[in-house]
Amino acid sequence: MNTKDLILTIDNGTQSLRALIYDLNGQLKAKEKIVFTPYFSNHPGWAEQHVSVFWDALCTACQKLWHNQAIDKNRIAGVALTTQRGSVVPVDKEGQPLRPLISWLDQRKTYNISPISGIWQILFKILGVSDTVLYFQREAEANWIYHNQPEIWEKTHKFLLLSGYLTHKLIGEYVDSVACQIGFIPFDYKNLNWVADWDWRWKGLPITPDMLPKLMPPSSTLGYIHKQASIDTGIPEGLPLISAAADKACEVIGSGSLDPSIGCLSYGTTATINVTHSKYIEAIRFLPAYPSAVPNYYTMEIQIFRGFWMISWFKKLVGYSEDKDLTQSGQKLEELFDKLVEEIPPGSMGLMLQPYWSPGVRFPGPEAKGCILGFGDVHTNAHIYRAILEGLAYALREGKEKIEQRTKIPISQLRVSGGGSQSNSAMQVTADIFGLPTIRPHVYETSGLGAAIDAAVGLKFYDDFQSAVTKMTHIGDTFEPNLEHHDMYQALYHSVYKNIYNKLRPLYEKIRDITGYPQ
Repeated sequence: MNTKDLILTIDNGTQSLRALIYDLNGQLKAKEKIVFTPYFSNHPGWAEQHVSVFWDALCTACQKLWHNQAIDKNRIAGVALTTQRGSVVPVDKEGQPLRPLISWLDQRKTYNISPISGIWQILFKILGVSDTVLYFQREAEANWIYHNQPEIWEKTHKFLLLSGYLTHKLIGEYVDSVACQIGFIPFDYKNLNWVADWDWRWKGLPITPDMLPKLMPPSSTLGYIHKQASIDTGIPEGLPLISAAADKACEVIGSGSLDPSIGCLSYGTTATINVTHSKYIEAIRFLPAYPSAVPNYYTMEIQIFRGFWMISWFKKLVGYSEDKDLTQSGQKLEELFDKLVEEIPPGSMGLMLQPYWSPGVRFPGPEAKGCILGFGDVHTNAHIYRAILEGLAYALREGKEKIEQRTKIPISQLRVSGGGSQSNSAMQVTADIFGLPTIRPHVYETSGLGAAIDAAVGLKFYDDFQSAVTKMTHIGDTFEPNLEHHDMYQALYHSVYKNIYNKLRPLYEKIRDITGYPQ
């Protein structure tokens, strides 16, 4: 008799899809990764991708698992899915996409929208959120399709996130996880469901309730792998698909963070700091706490848009010559940059960076721009690279303090996930700036592990999430802060970094007024 003791996780990120097999101790037993182009852009600022790219990647990754890895499919107890957040696709009555997916990286806006009128308009003005509400309306992909592609909107049967689309492909049902609902959609983040009938978002969006999928909490059974999906992917027909969460929420529990005293940093395309909390608390007023991968819990999150994307930007900008020099040595470009950083003293010899390469909504603000302060003739590419690492850590530390102010609970330990966590330099800089032990989890694929934890609880391998997280997450490398370096960073953070934005904000606003950038 075969023992079903393995979990298959599908992790659909921004640049790749991974099919992952975990055991019940959280050890990664097998992995197949399919890389794809994140998006194509037919107009400046647009970011779209054919949804078939993701489904084909899912099928290919799974089929490779069966052919390339020594995995007995009969041991798989269930499947969990986690995806990038905020990417949407409208489908027709047959479930076929009506247009390419609009990625979360897309920057288009709908400007020909009238503000919501009536009592709501008065209330928004009293609360001081009129601009935030209008921002929501302009950013909503549904509004753009409705106004610019009415023939597509007229045919739209369901308006889905990528998670909902892939779930439908796997089980044939329009159902999705509560914890995947992050985007410009009519979702009630506090009550973890679609908003009430009277809510203003029904007036601000063209979406109707029947266009949305049924929602299920994390760790519940969404459905079962149907015949065609089994043929396409090789996943055994009839296996349960267990509800997980969006990738960031899965990263948090996959890193071992289940309470507000453990901060989870994600060093990915968007850099974030999160904590898990049993109460709905907004780290920044009128920016929601997102649903956690744990049912009826929340993740308080501060985002630095374009976070570790800045590293890719920098490498493309100045790293080409170094990249060519590596062709014979076989050394990776990342390893070279880490080595260069180690030769630069903490503080980057006075070079300070504010990492607002892409503005936020309310933190820091829609007018924000990035800056590098303190240039001198001593500075090299390595100084800039270290200043980027330091600037991101400063910004996330500021986010930590905002979260602590709201929860009244100190963050005493950090867990770091995402691509940037593989850099020892980034980890040490983080430890030194925060002045806290900074831990790299035992596996790199923490979002996949978080989804596996949801599945393990849903399949009754563990009685609760505390037990599952205790058994399935483990501490990897730990970086202790260098106290001498921390003292210098303390002075720079309080005396310089925290003053940069307020000093430059009037200039950012003038730049926007004069040039129109950023909108």
